[in-house]
Amino acid sequence: MNVKIIYYLDVTSSWCYWAEPAWVELKHGFAHQPVEFSWRIALLDESALPASKEQSQWFYRRSGSVMRSPFMLSAGWFEAGQKEYLAANCVPEAAKDFGVTDDRVRLAIATAALREGQKILQWKVSAGVAAKAAGLDAKKLLAKAQSAEIEKRLRASTAEFHALQVTQRPAFVLTSNIGDRAVFSGLAKAAPMAATISAMLEDAAAYASHAAHFGASPPGCMEPLG
Repeated sequence: MNVKIIYYLDVTSSWCYWAEPAWVELKHGFAHQPVEFSWRIALLDESALPASKEQSQWFYRRSGSVMRSPFMLSAGWFEAGQKEYLAANCVPEAAKDFGVTDDRVRLAIATAALREGQKILQWKVSAGVAAKAAGLDAKKLLAKAQSAEIEKRLRASTAEFHALQVTQRPAFVLTSNIGDRAVFSGLAKAAPMAATISAMLEDAAAYASHAAHFGASPPGCMEPLG
């Protein structure tokens, strides 16, 4: 692949929900080009969680109006006293181990919460929604989601997100095979990322053309900066 893009998200994040159309647009726009798309969980920490249902509704009014949405998200899923939202995020991560690596499971859980107000912070609810969306066995999926292995993976991907030294989800990391890298944090629109991916592909093609004419660069050869 010439370009890889990793999308860091929390399934319950309203801004990640609003960014989904941009993610779909990018995947469709570059479907026939050498671009690899993947997503990873970046758990919201306690300081980023709403303290009440009313606060969630306030956030939804703000983000929904900013995004010009014709509908308001539901805060019916909210449950007080949670320090992080493991169930809603461990379940889609666990689904990967059953071959479901696309967006179906996490989108089904996000929709169940943010549009329908289902109590997806409860393990069985999230597992049931996911199993229905992907045709999986709910009990097996739940057991995998509650395993130490899955939580360890979530902790690791969340640590990757924090290592980027950004604070906003969604976050997108774009990397090319020639070492170009761009990070977008908090962005919910496709156009800036599409322009960056196109520029990276053009640069990668230029390097490939140079290699075809002059051969590979000597080992350890680096271009001077500045």
